[in-house]
Amino acid sequence: MSNDAPVTFLTQDAYDRLATELEQLSTTGREEIAKRIEAAREEGDLKENGGYHAAKDEQGKQEARIRTLQHLLKTATVSEAPQSTGVVESGTVVTAIVAGGEEIFLLGNREIAVGSELDVYSEASPLGSAILGLNEGDKTSYTAPNGREISVEIVKVATYTGQ
Repeated sequence: MSNDAPVTFLTQDAYDRLATELEQLSTTGREEIAKRIEAAREEGDLKENGGYHAAKDEQGKQEARIRTLQHLLKTATVSEAPQSTGVVESGTVVTAIVAGGEEIFLLGNREIAVGSELDVYSEASPLGSAILGLNEGDKTSYTAPNGREISVEIVKVATYTGQ
């Protein structure tokens, strides 16, 4: 990870919620999966044991979530959303004209906006990286994953208030 990578901020509420989820997955979550795998294993032939394979798949997904949470909690900055100064930064709500249509979204990590109606774009996404650091009124474009060039105009940058 380079030193100029955008910092992911989490509110204290988001951090606490994710830390609780990590604790649950790492302890009782792992125990429950292990018990289900063992119970399915005792049923016999593993080749044709759907319960065993489903439990193993779930275990893989759970371990991936644990790794994601560990990394996020270790690297995120816990603070309040930055006060808007008209500059697009992580944790701000951006109103932009994207490909001719107005969009309002949060720039940051989707974990911040759980329960919110806002769309969330990562700072590392094509749109996020194109607008990070721009000011209200600035125009730019970025190349979408399909190769299409998409125009963007920053209309407004606001402080994220949790809605």
